[in-house]
Amino acid sequence: MLHTIQTKQHINSDLETVWDFMRSPLNLQKITPSYLGFEILTPKTELNEMYAGQIIEYYVKPIAGIKLHWVTEITHVEHLRLFVDEQRFGPYAFWHHQHHLKAVDNGVEMIDIVHYKLPLGIFGKLLNKVMVANQLKTIFDYRFNKIEELFNQTKVKL
Repeated sequence: MLHTIQTKQHINSDLETVWDFMRSPLNLQKITPSYLGFEILTPKTELNEMYAGQIIEYYVKPIAGIKLHWVTEITHVEHLRLFVDEQRFGPYAFWHHQHHLKAVDNGVEMIDIVHYKLPLGIFGKLLNKVMVANQLKTIFDYRFNKIEELFNQTKVKL
């Protein structure tokens, strides 16, 4: 069974500025909680332009400070509209993350949709219920707050 996370946020900026920020893996570190130990392994020179087929490597420490290798592929890119990253190697049995952007009155609407599944069958389902779902909610709440600070100059209490 797949699990889904969906977030929606209004950003007080123009579409080009938001696109340039969100499409860069280098900015992902800015909107990820530091306790996750998020580290990009792919050389910065390979991250200037996003394209379908692009492979990006990271380290992340999602549980008890244990460093895990995570590899994603950018599978779809529609300039100024959307991009999709999918895990190729990492902690999930399945990870599909859609990033949608749309110009609206007074800014940009950003919608993230993540479908994921944990490995380990029934143990993975239990782990999701007791820990992973809450951890992912905390991570996306943190991102929401950081984007509020960066673009909307608003601090949101988590």
